[in-house]
Amino acid sequence: METRKFKTNAKCGGCVAKIEASLHAAVARDQWDIDLTTPDRVLTITCDLSDDDIVRLVTAAGFKAEKIG
Repeated sequence: METRKFKTNAKCGGCVAKIEASLHAAVARDQWDIDLTTPDRVLTITCDLSDDDIVRLVTAAGFKAEKIG
């Protein structure tokens, strides 16, 4: 499994909950986190999904995700 980071446009706990609902089937909750205290609202995720799959799941929840680093 690889740990990657994505810039998101999540703004609050409600946003995180919507993203969680989208990620739920593919990634365990303890394998990802969104730091809302950073300007880039960084999603850190450890999983076997491709970058495109992660972006697709976040987008399905109604948010943007852009790979960083």
